[in-house]
Amino acid sequence: MKKIKRQQIVETVKNFYMDAVISLPEDVYESLTNAYQQEEGLSKEILSQIIENQRVALEDKIPLCQDTGLPVIFVYWGTKVIYEDGDPREAFNEGISLAVERGYLRASVVDDPIFERNNTKNNTPCIIHFELVDGEQVKIIVVPKGAGSENMSALKMLKPSEGLDGVKNFVIETVKNAGGNPCPPVIVGVGVGGNFELSAILAKKALLRKVGQPNKNSLYAQLERELLEEINSLEIGPMGIGGRTTALAVHIEYFPCHIASLPVAVNIQCHSARHKEVEI
Repeated sequence: MKKIKRQQIVETVKNFYMDAVISLPEDVYESLTNAYQQEEGLSKEILSQIIENQRVALEDKIPLCQDTGLPVIFVYWGTKVIYEDGDPREAFNEGISLAVERGYLRASVVDDPIFERNNTKNNTPCIIHFELVDGEQVKIIVVPKGAGSENMSALKMLKPSEGLDGVKNFVIETVKNAGGNPCPPVIVGVGVGGNFELSAILAKKALLRKVGQPNKNSLYAQLERELLEEINSLEIGPMGIGGRTTALAVHIEYFPCHIASLPVAVNIQCHSARHKEVEI
């Protein structure tokens, strides 16, 4: 059995969250570079500025975007890992709080969504998804998820009779309605199946796949390709000014569901697709 201490989690989350807000994953950066080569005119200039923004962020150690997000953390906790320091969620929240303080990150979380809306001043509590997995490791994925793209996401409980066409129409309509608001080019995460809440989590997880990496199921991989082609044919383009690249990728995750249901969630991610992954 492996033991993990509170401070290990605190330091890991703090360091990786501070790193995540200033640097894009390599696959995201490469996809933006490829999109730049395919665009022309103002669309090409917009992409050049997005790419330059990454260079400046890395050089000056400053956030890629002023919206450093509501922290989302996926935790895959090995069944042979022991934690003896109380509730591990406290360690994750402390790590985020320290990252906000020491990285001078914008505080963007309010304690009450409707009435008081007082700023918590440290972007906590964060949203944590725990899953038990076999082994002696704890895998942590930190995701600074900005509100601009999150606000353009949607979920719908389709009738099973609506089938494939219903899923496609809902995904495309969601991206079309979003227009330039989520700062395209976007990554489109789609969760299909499960139930109301699981479909949304699946859509969020889909955003973490390497850009363009197809679903292992060939039918879903084909659907991803078709959706990406149709979304890019909308010509919303970089930052909504028109062009060939509205989306860098469409990723779908699915799960078995009730015979009377067809849940579909669409989680949109802006071009600043920030996340970091580590094992301890």
